[in-house]
Amino acid sequence: MRVGVLTGGGDCPGLNAVIRAAVIAGAQRHGFEFVGFRDGWKGVLEGLTTPLDTERVRPLLAVGGTVLGSSRTNPLAVEGGVERIRKTLAELGVDALLAIGGEDTLGVATALHEAGVPVVGAPKTIDNDLSATDFTFGFDTAVQTAVEACDRLHTTGASHHRLMIVEVMGRHAGWIALHTGMAAGAHVTLLPEVPVDLDEVAATVREVLERGEAPLAVVSEGAAVGDAEVTTGAPLDAFGHVQLGGAGERLERELAQRIPGLSSRVTVLGHLLRGGTPSAADRILGTRSGLSAVTAIAEGNFGTMAALRGTSVVQVPLSEATGVLKTVPAARIAETAGVRW
Repeated sequence: MRVGVLTGGGDCPGLNAVIRAAVIAGAQRHGFEFVGFRDGWKGVLEGLTTPLDTERVRPLLAVGGTVLGSSRTNPLAVEGGVERIRKTLAELGVDALLAIGGEDTLGVATALHEAGVPVVGAPKTIDNDLSATDFTFGFDTAVQTAVEACDRLHTTGASHHRLMIVEVMGRHAGWIALHTGMAAGAHVTLLPEVPVDLDEVAATVREVLERGEAPLAVVSEGAAVGDAEVTTGAPLDAFGHVQLGGAGERLERELAQRIPGLSSRVTVLGHLLRGGTPSAADRILGTRSGLSAVTAIAEGNFGTMAALRGTSVVQVPLSEATGVLKTVPAARIAETAGVRW
């Protein structure tokens, strides 16, 4: 069997670990041959390939990003996109696809499965917003990077009695902000799932300053600071998403109006959270995801995704993973509600 592999959407630490595990285990256990599609679904549409063999992937475990490249190409938005994919697979003799990606990439994989294309998925996103899996690889590294940044910013903020505002990624799911705020001991954590009460935030900042400490605020890029989420005004991407950005700066302006003389700085971590070496946890989860995916292919269990349930990696229907965005539930938000750190 010849298996095509692609990585789509935003890159994240752990992608290469999946590729490595799938290729090595697929070749050794099942005799699979692999071909890599470059730049996500664009590569499948246009037949852009690169060789994938065990010698190439063995050194990749600790390498960030993706050796296959990525893009936000949406073949479902291209006229005849599904048929073009069928034609590419047939011409290259590809019998099955392993799609590694997040909500959008796996949404395309779901549609292809429903159209009869043999495909399995592996869940990738630093946002941890895919349903049907407890965690996604990339998330742990992103949170660890954000926490390290917060620790550094908090110490310099303390030297100047200054509010430090840290904006993190996450789009419409506040998992990164929630875990970063908790691990960094933030005094304020703002999520997309919770309306922002700016007067309450200002009261918290004043209280921290009055007791001689430096406030730390962690803000998700999708938090509605003011009346709505903050966007950059850039055009929608191929999947219809707005580009978020500026929540931290808006929070700084709003607080300056409520707290005269406030000294503050905003740091937007942005793509720092996507890059760099994957954590041990993400290397392990990425490896286990790749192993599970090739097992599914060998068993003909198409239309599924490798999912972490508790401590086990199991196969679940792709439709479960992409049907509903996994946002922070009320129970997690309630854990720290009303607590002033």
